[in-house]
Amino acid sequence: MPDRAITLLIVDDHPVVRDGLRGMFDSAADIEVLGEASDGPSAVALAAELDPDVVLMDLRMPGGGGVAAIAELVRRGQRGKVLVLTTYDTDSDTLAAIEAGATGYLLKDAMRDELFAAVRAAAAGRTVLSPAVASRLVSRVRSPGEQPLSAREREVLGLVARGRSNREIAADLFVSEATVKTHLTHLYGKLGVNDRAAAVAAAYDRGILG
Repeated sequence: MPDRAITLLIVDDHPVVRDGLRGMFDSAADIEVLGEASDGPSAVALAAELDPDVVLMDLRMPGGGGVAAIAELVRRGQRGKVLVLTTYDTDSDTLAAIEAGATGYLLKDAMRDELFAAVRAAAAGRTVLSPAVASRLVSRVRSPGEQPLSAREREVLGLVARGRSNREIAADLFVSEATVKTHLTHLYGKLGVNDRAAAVAAAYDRGILG
């Protein structure tokens, strides 16, 4: 038995999920659940009152989301580490939560032992990311300014790759040459290039063109 258990605050808008998590953590001798909250604002208030080592935070809650709560906990200088546990692994969720100050990010399909290990790691100040989240984050960090191309921009790029001139592309797509030039300007900006050849090379490199 450790000298002092890791204290935990569970934040989720579903009572069944909170009950399940509490029951799971009750089986870990070194983790003690101090309380539960159903939305962001109550999580911030309870964290101030209970001072947990780790806050296990859902992100999407009707009464107030997790990202705003994480930012507020950081603003208040709350010492507890925030470990996000959510169903979602989309880029916007991941980045927003981590930028707000989350120590880790796990998906709800994580195994029990993985959750225990994540809480222990978070309490020790280590970063914990599920493999799916980590791979998304790494690819985004490698190309932070990357924006997705629109369907029409991809179409224009595909025709450029086939050697079509602006006039030919305009005829193929039933648009004006000025419109084609506008699409090219936008996709150059998104790909971070200055000319047609570089755009095609970048598109192949990123898997936009197969």
